[in-house]
Amino acid sequence: MGTATFLLLVIGLGLAWWLVARGRAWGFQRSNPGRRMAALPSQHGWFVAIWTVAPMLLVLAVWGSLAAPLVEQSVLQSPAAADLPAFGMQREAILGEARAVASGRADAVFQPTAGALVEPYRSAQLTANLVGFALLLIAGLIGGGLAFLRVKPDFRARSHVERFMMGVLLLASMVAILTTLGIFGSLVFETARFFGMVSPLDFLFGTQWNPDPMSNAATPDGSRYGAIPLFWGTIFIGAIIAMVVAIPLGLLSAIYLTQYAPPRLRSWVKPLLEMLAGVPTVVYGYFAALTVAPAIRDAALAMGMSNASSESALAAGLVMGVMIIPFVSSMADDSIAAVPQAMRDGSLALGATTNETIRKVLVPAALPGIVAGVMLAVSRAIGETMIVVMAASTAASLTANPLEAMTTVTVQIVALLTGEGSFDHPATLAAFALGFVLFLVTLALNFIALRVVKRFREAYE
Repeated sequence: MGTATFLLLVIGLGLAWWLVARGRAWGFQRSNPGRRMAALPSQHGWFVAIWTVAPMLLVLAVWGSLAAPLVEQSVLQSPAAADLPAFGMQREAILGEARAVASGRADAVFQPTAGALVEPYRSAQLTANLVGFALLLIAGLIGGGLAFLRVKPDFRARSHVERFMMGVLLLASMVAILTTLGIFGSLVFETARFFGMVSPLDFLFGTQWNPDPMSNAATPDGSRYGAIPLFWGTIFIGAIIAMVVAIPLGLLSAIYLTQYAPPRLRSWVKPLLEMLAGVPTVVYGYFAALTVAPAIRDAALAMGMSNASSESALAAGLVMGVMIIPFVSSMADDSIAAVPQAMRDGSLALGATTNETIRKVLVPAALPGIVAGVMLAVSRAIGETMIVVMAASTAASLTANPLEAMTTVTVQIVALLTGEGSFDHPATLAAFALGFVLFLVTLALNFIALRVVKRFREAYE
């Protein structure tokens, strides 16, 4: 009897109470045909169903968190647990094997001690399931019964249902805010731990990035945690090279599709252009590593540059720029198309050419949407990881040569968190500091975008 069975019980009992309450409301309406009900029969049904399902879900959540510890405590008190080790990983491994076999996730155990615990686990889990089933049933019957007693002709069930739905919608709208606050809080906490070991000045202004996960955590060398090369690589690849590709191509394609392209051509080109946003980044990474990077290396060698490498910031930036073209193009397209037709006609009627109308009327009017698309593209570019890993390497270098290997903040975050270092080591905590800085940069970009949009927004009648 698992979670699916409990959920079926919740749905089934809620549906049963919904039918019963609606039937009672219909009975009131039939018995008093001249009297107007304060709510529809279905609204009475939803009121009773809500008061049936909500307590059951609450009980299910509470019991789900309590059942596993109670089952384990019951198993540990059985005579079969006398041979268990007192502490350590071996004890947990034995209990895990017995738990897996008892729940059906495994067929047999590898350790004889675990075999003796299978039956106690099954018995304890059966008891816990029966208790949980009984608690759910009692909560559903009590909640639904009390709500059913309130079903009367003058009861305003609609207002209660609407208030409940308003609460659900408010909770749904708060999920994103609470998630952001949780992310921010965890980043601040871990970043504070890192800055307690490494000076913020060494981190923010140092020019050497070479953290050693195997070094002594108590006395870290702050000079090895200089993040300037990472910040420069992120800006150089994501905010310079990629934007040099994405902004002109995206904006010009949007202008062509909205002002010059025939409707039939636009109906084909615009969906194909937006399909670029749906291509997985690993595909772009393969394209950058296998096609673009070797082509750039061969071109550099042909021009006499002997130190050209197959891993370069230019290769990653070019492919990243192609990847984010749809962000710029789609937002600019929608913004230009939303400019009132009267402004176009008025400009042309005054003698302006199509080119002048685009430069002096349409683009300034659509500038808020264009800026929003550019900021979205920049945020997407500085958070990209796979293309940089496959085309620009993981070497942190402070250089302005686009033909050399370079890395970004996100690549180093992945490298630090996927290693074998302890979470208490500065080399691992540095990933949270990098994430915190990246979070602040993205927040600043959004703030700048809002200010620019507010500055250039105009009202059109």
